[in-house]
Amino acid sequence: MAKYGEGDARWIVEERADGTNVHNWHWAERDCLEWSRARLSSLLSGLTVLSGEGGLTLRTATLDKLDGEAYVNIRKGKVIPGYELSLTLSWEAEATTESGVVKVSGAAEVPYLADENADEDPNLRVTVRGEDGPLARRAKDAFLAKGKPLVLEKIREYVAAMAKGGPAKDELDSKKTPTKAAVAAGGTAAAPAPAAKEEAPAVKEKKAKGKDKEGFKTIEMTEKFYCRAKDIYEILMDENRWKGFTQSNARISREVGGQFSLFDGSISGVNEELQEGKLIVQKWRFGSWPDGVHSTVRLVFDEPESGVTVISLKQTDVPEEDRYGNSTVVENTERGWRELIFQRIRGVFGFGI
Repeated sequence: MAKYGEGDARWIVEERADGTNVHNWHWAERDCLEWSRARLSSLLSGLTVLSGEGGLTLRTATLDKLDGEAYVNIRKGKVIPGYELSLTLSWEAEATTESGVVKVSGAAEVPYLADENADEDPNLRVTVRGEDGPLARRAKDAFLAKGKPLVLEKIREYVAAMAKGGPAKDELDSKKTPTKAAVAAGGTAAAPAPAAKEEAPAVKEKKAKGKDKEGFKTIEMTEKFYCRAKDIYEILMDENRWKGFTQSNARISREVGGQFSLFDGSISGVNEELQEGKLIVQKWRFGSWPDGVHSTVRLVFDEPESGVTVISLKQTDVPEEDRYGNSTVVENTERGWRELIFQRIRGVFGFGI
């Protein structure tokens, strides 16, 4: 081991007099609350929901309130966003009646917007300010039907921007390796490395085995339960029990080739192989993943002794990012299996260790 101050300079992180965080090697945290306030206000204020259809004009007004915290952590160029926010957005509507122009106003509230749920749309509540008359009810229904999807779309834009670094994005982009276009414009680039020696097909195949495709990861875990293998298999394949321990809607086919939908439709897929009490293989995806992307879930059930079951889970081809650019897909998927499925099964059915 080299002594302090010695060794290959490429591996030494030096303190710089100008305070520059070279290559973002050090852990850096950027407060994004005020940036979030400005960004969400820009995205959500003044949106036209209806412009006279059915005699009703409806639009968002201003971002009245934003509470909570928002930040991004950067380490070696990797962006880790963090935020827990609540926001209130005001809206206005007016309609022309025989007695003249009638106006009504209300609010759209998002009580919890957080990075841990970045792959799901947040809950949005719509209320009316003042008397709840016919126009107020009509305006509220119109906002739920037309305004809510528009507001959620803009919130997804904010979530995607945070995943890319928020206010630190420009700084990160400026530190990336110059592109070919930049070099052509007068920049310099390092000389190309010598071509690697061509490997034999057998060697390539051996290296490829067990290696994830670029942009995808594999999740593996082993969980132990005090029950028979057929009991926990039955729970995982029975939609009524799924509804019970997840407190959400589920539809599950028990046939090979049959489809399933879990957590109110957030997860969907197809059964590929089923062996009662022994094996479940499924094509499996979140609705927020890029179109056409499916992972493969393989659950193997083993009973090393009577009354004890070990489940070995392997989920391949999990994308590192969802369609909105959030890079917490693998982490959230793994946590979901542990906390929202396996731990709840132990608690609800008494299979705990």
